[in-house]
Amino acid sequence: MMENKAYLLTPGGTAAIAVVRLVGPLVAAFLRAHFSRPVAEGRCVHGELCDGQRVLDDALVVLGPWAAWADLNLHGGPWVVKSVMDLAARAGFELRPVCAGPLDLDAVDGDTLLEREVMAFLPLARTELALRALLAQPSAWARLQADPPDQGVTRRMLNDRALIHLLYPPCVAIVGIPNAGKSTLANRLFAQERSITADRPGTTRDWVGEIANLDGLAVMLVDTPGMRSTDDPIEREAIRHGAEIVVGADLVVLVLDAGVPLQGDQEAMLRSHRNALIVINKADCAGIWNWPDESAVRTVATTGQGIDELCRRIRQHFGCEAMDPAQARIWTDRQRCELERIASAAR
Repeated sequence: MMENKAYLLTPGGTAAIAVVRLVGPLVAAFLRAHFSRPVAEGRCVHGELCDGQRVLDDALVVLGPWAAWADLNLHGGPWVVKSVMDLAARAGFELRPVCAGPLDLDAVDGDTLLEREVMAFLPLARTELALRALLAQPSAWARLQADPPDQGVTRRMLNDRALIHLLYPPCVAIVGIPNAGKSTLANRLFAQERSITADRPGTTRDWVGEIANLDGLAVMLVDTPGMRSTDDPIEREAIRHGAEIVVGADLVVLVLDAGVPLQGDQEAMLRSHRNALIVINKADCAGIWNWPDESAVRTVATTGQGIDELCRRIRQHFGCEAMDPAQARIWTDRQRCELERIASAAR
């Protein structure tokens, strides 16, 4: 049996319009009891939404097929929204506000299951690239199903996590010794000042994590305290917490100071982060050592030199560099099973 749920489809806070979707067998009874006018399937009806004798709002109501759902289009004041959600809860609807994850499929519209999956994941599309790639999927999958690719192509698709990374921002941790320029580098990637910088070690006392848009790829960028031995208990605790964040990161960016010997703390960090993306900062200074190959990104964080290349390398790591948003991709288990079925049929 279909459950009764009330979804707040628009973000919280003051706005011009708020949309509450009611789903389930109680929809028709709720509207008869609390809306001032009869409603008809597929029609916008303007009337008063009431809680007993109290008018909560003059609203537009749209009724779905077979009264399976109804959208209540309200004025977007916080009091109105809360009052309607409270009324729905008292009427037997489970409250399901929009959160950081995808919407339930019964909270969205679409002619096909794939279209509904696209709509359900739209709240997770933080960048234009993510939005374009997601909205292109129904057409891309229609082409794929009309002309199934060979096994090599489907295998690459099964291993492609680019759209997943666009919808679920990966964690990128910036590590390095104190005063290597990590926080200045982080501020460049954030495109604004988020981390405090100073020409003295130990300025960053805690990890700073926030979403950064790297030319279409949103990442949770974490600026950690400089790793060193210290007698300062506050800094020591911050370093410990930062190390815990680094362990769970999807990518570590290790910032080396070109003006400090590789021996000692920097050499220890290289050993600890063998799979890190290496950044050699202060590349405009006369270095006292040479990196053995071209794998490292050379930057001058104070001027922004090398930041574009660093962004490109991060996007490349997550498969989002120069990606075609019109290509069919998978981001749910159901799609993975469907693609595996297509691959099996092509054998």
